[in-house]
Amino acid sequence: MRAEERAVSRKGQEQVKLHSQTKLTMGSFKNTLIQITQHGMGAGDESLGLLLVSNYLKLLNEETHLPRVIVFYNAGVQLICSGSPVIEILQTLEQKGVRLMACKTCLNHFGLIDKMEVGLAGTMMDIIELQKVADKVVNL
Repeated sequence: MRAEERAVSRKGQEQVKLHSQTKLTMGSFKNTLIQITQHGMGAGDESLGLLLVSNYLKLLNEETHLPRVIVFYNAGVQLICSGSPVIEILQTLEQKGVRLMACKTCLNHFGLIDKMEVGLAGTMMDIIELQKVADKVVNL
């Protein structure tokens, strides 16, 4: 987004001018938990879903304020394993301090526990605790 399209309000929140000329006041991703529950983003065409999640993570990586945690469960755990098209982006996000956690039950279900390339395997209780302390939860 071009610099002239962003402005900061008195509350420290960004006001973003969208392409449709609508302005929205946006907070930061500080203390946000993002949950990825699918092998991709959205329902329908799988290759489109992978393209969408890849674009989302690339754009997220360019943000100044990153989410605190990204959790992966159900088919979403495939994104943190060998052969995933988003491994490099996730590695970069992790290096920038974003915690990545995958559901251990899900990894075992898909036979992927030994194929993790990034992040940590956690329990469902770990995910619940992260949800409880997050200011905001975003589901993809």
